[in-house]
Amino acid sequence: MSSKALHYLLGHSHLKILQDPDYLQFSLDSILVADFLRLTQKIQSIMDLGTGVGPVPLFLSTKTSVPITGVDIQERLIELAKENAVINNLDKQITFKTLDIKDIPKHFKSQSFDAVIANPPFFKVSKDSPLNEKAEKSMMRHELKMTLEDLIQQAAYLLKNQGTLTLIHRVDRLPEIIPLLKNYGMPVKRIRFVHPKKEKEATSVLIEARNKGQETLTVLPPLFVHDENNEYSKEIKKIFNLKE
Repeated sequence: MSSKALHYLLGHSHLKILQDPDYLQFSLDSILVADFLRLTQKIQSIMDLGTGVGPVPLFLSTKTSVPITGVDIQERLIELAKENAVINNLDKQITFKTLDIKDIPKHFKSQSFDAVIANPPFFKVSKDSPLNEKAEKSMMRHELKMTLEDLIQQAAYLLKNQGTLTLIHRVDRLPEIIPLLKNYGMPVKRIRFVHPKKEKEATSVLIEARNKGQETLTVLPPLFVHDENNEYSKEIKKIFNLKE
């Protein structure tokens, strides 16, 4: 019998999130990428690819009332995501579906979303990959069921003209990410490097690409997760809605 634990979504005490301890817990990356999404008036529909238990849609609900759809291949995670929508009275705004990302065209029309967002598996799979003994956890970190190209290909299918793909990924895969996005007609528009601390190299990068957008790039100031006291930085506390 699967277990579940109830937590608050960081500093958002009005938002509760159910998680299963047998699966990886949602990471701070989910909140960072959700915060990075620019919610302009043109965005009237959002798709979250690889939604897990729904932390990204839950966070976005604090900033927008537009419809949000989340899909994930793991049925248990979608069960919890649906519960999370209900217990937070968001089931009219947020919907979830168990779905292999490669089957997106069977369930959704092309050019049907204004924005796609993702916190995808970061790691390629090789014979030396340190996979978790539990497949449920491994596929959340490694590209067992969704590769980087799968994500970009399906985002290009879903996005309307000038729609945006917002994602977070590892810095060391940036040389692969940028050409792939360009090949699918989605040039990178904004990037922001995420550093553990000021004196540490960036480990993650936040990316916004635009479907059929012009090839102009803005590099934003770096985001530092921790300060000199190893506490969350002021900006991170603000993003997470944590008190100073």
